[in-house]
Amino acid sequence: MLTVLFFSCEKNETNDLLPDVDVNFVIDMRLPKYQNLQFPGNWMYIDGEGINGILIVNKGGKSDPYKVFDRACPNNSCNTKMEFDGRLKLKCSCDNIEYSIYDGSPQDKKYTRFAREYKASQNSFYIHITNY
Repeated sequence: MLTVLFFSCEKNETNDLLPDVDVNFVIDMRLPKYQNLQFPGNWMYIDGEGINGILIVNKGGKSDPYKVFDRACPNNSCNTKMEFDGRLKLKCSCDNIEYSIYDGSPQDKKYTRFAREYKASQNSFYIHITNY
């Protein structure tokens, strides 16, 4: 008898407390306001996208250098935007929970909901951000 098991490394697929929204837009890094995103360690907030605006971080690396998270707090229905510490964590001021920018995981083990992450793919000077 042959048993096949499939495992997924994706931990951050859904978050049942946050509403579903369509996210599908492109950033042109040749535009002055986005030029700093070309360099590792740089980041920016973009309002008007996602649920409560987004954070995009160039974490560096050759494969998939961009991480994109919604700034909506995943454990609460508060309207306060999560803040990025400029290095490794997003923080929700409603409950003071911090989330890793590497995978969106809560940094307190009693919380199980991840920060909402969006997909980012780069083609030359363009970053396509989507949730599908």
